[in-house]
Amino acid sequence: MEPEFRGVGGGIDGAICFGGEASDRGGAYMHEQSVCSAVNFESQLHRTAYHFQPPKNWIYGPLYYNGIYHLFYQDNPEGPVWGKIVWAHSVAKDLINWKRLPNAIYPSKPFDQYGCWSGSATILPGNKPIILYTGIIDENKTQVQNYAIPANLSDPFLQEWIKPENNPLVVADRSINKTAFRDPTTAWLGQDGHWRISIGGSWGTTGIAYLYRSKDFMHWVKANQPLHSRNGTGNWESLDFYPVSVSGKNGLDTSVMGSNVKHVLKVSLDVTRYEYYTLGTYSLEKDVYIPDEDMVDGWHGLRYDYGNFYASKSFFDPSKNRRILWAWANESDIKADRDNKSWAGIQLIPRTIVLDPNGKQLIQWPVVEVETLRGKKVKLSNKMLMKSKKFEIKGITAAQADVEVTFSFDSLDKSEPFDPRWDIYDAQNICSQKGSTVEGGLGPFGLLTLASRNLEEYTAIFFRVFNAQNKHLVLMCSDASRSTLKDGTGAYRPSFAGFADVDLTGKKISLRSLIDHSVVESFGAGGKICITSRVYPTLAIYDNAHLYAFNNGTETVKIDSLKAWSMNRPEQMNQ
Repeated sequence: MEPEFRGVGGGIDGAICFGGEASDRGGAYMHEQSVCSAVNFESQLHRTAYHFQPPKNWIYGPLYYNGIYHLFYQDNPEGPVWGKIVWAHSVAKDLINWKRLPNAIYPSKPFDQYGCWSGSATILPGNKPIILYTGIIDENKTQVQNYAIPANLSDPFLQEWIKPENNPLVVADRSINKTAFRDPTTAWLGQDGHWRISIGGSWGTTGIAYLYRSKDFMHWVKANQPLHSRNGTGNWESLDFYPVSVSGKNGLDTSVMGSNVKHVLKVSLDVTRYEYYTLGTYSLEKDVYIPDEDMVDGWHGLRYDYGNFYASKSFFDPSKNRRILWAWANESDIKADRDNKSWAGIQLIPRTIVLDPNGKQLIQWPVVEVETLRGKKVKLSNKMLMKSKKFEIKGITAAQADVEVTFSFDSLDKSEPFDPRWDIYDAQNICSQKGSTVEGGLGPFGLLTLASRNLEEYTAIFFRVFNAQNKHLVLMCSDASRSTLKDGTGAYRPSFAGFADVDLTGKKISLRSLIDHSVVESFGAGGKICITSRVYPTLAIYDNAHLYAFNNGTETVKIDSLKAWSMNRPEQMNQ
């Protein structure tokens, strides 16, 4: 039966993303997963409403083909635990209203009998999609790279996939750690007519992006040197490699090269469970990637998101000339709570990616399609927030909202001195010391999301401005430490944080937060810094959730403008 759609059209290129390699593949998973028991009403309190989340188990991330988005996501049919992973499949025309289809790829051959893991897709000449994915072939977790093709190209929904018998396409040689060899990227076509892919791995503590070339996409040869590597970073997985325009806002196809582009290499670090990226140059002559000189290449480098965000992948949308980023956020509650749920993990709202005009970082913003879910709206302007004041934003559903606010201030003189003993790369620790209730000079100010009426529970999203040798540093925090009253040793409630490269000449800073029951995605300074938190309030749920703007700094802050919307549920979400 063909799925029915409602909503507007859209499109993306041939990339596909998946992720979250964990303990069953030899990685270090942040929180222990456990098999679910019977589902009860309480266990569904924190299901998201407008973030993609399947009816059960957990997910990751897409392919565009002939006007339809295909969201493939990793799923264990036996429950929200790691096991023999399959590729589940949903489709949409608008990145919002998804319809569930039968599983696309599942363990059925010797080359993937222990699971069909992460990968990517490429559109070959003749408009023919092909999926590359990692298969595990034995109990020793030996990893190989396989491919699958649609059984029927005339089927717009690509509901059936074939795994030809000439699999696997790529097998680790003796120079490769075969248990850390995974997640082939979207392929790019070089000027020499050869296809290239990169595959993540490690040797000892060195993270490696292996490079392979092929004339026909069937016979792959490993390059003499990797695309890039870095000592001391541990295993690299869920790689992403793509160009961005230096002078424009449009996205670029993965194969675009030239003098007017920079390249982005993103790695998911198995050790830290965070993602890092660098900007640099792809040398066509040497077939290597070279980060810019001012890039930090390693654990202290730039991150897409400084919160609960992993296994991301980007893709090019030719219909709107944009590059879009998808990512996964896992659960961070305690084992006992997960036992009562039949699901784990959500897909975050897709984001557009452009290069900041300063050329030193990327800027992210929620795709415009999410605005079609906006419902009841409230707005205000010129609201003064004196020291130790808060203001409730009423008239919307605070547990399921989209909020945009611009703060301004008259002076930077009260910026707190930056303690020279602090490590600028350890923003999370600084935020834990300088929380939303700790009085400062310019800040903390921001939003209290998913807050109970008397503030027993809340997740604070806020800024603090520091003065470091006549240079102002903007710290953005998403503090989940007070997000719930529920006891639970082992729950992960950090003060996620990062420093934003913000021009404060105009004495303004903006914040946007997407709030959806158990997730808060926040975008500071127009998307220069992004932080995602997973939270599990007990009082601040449904209609009992509140939203406040606040200021606990001695410098008065003004809300120049604030717009907030209740967010509707997609028409076919979770089907």
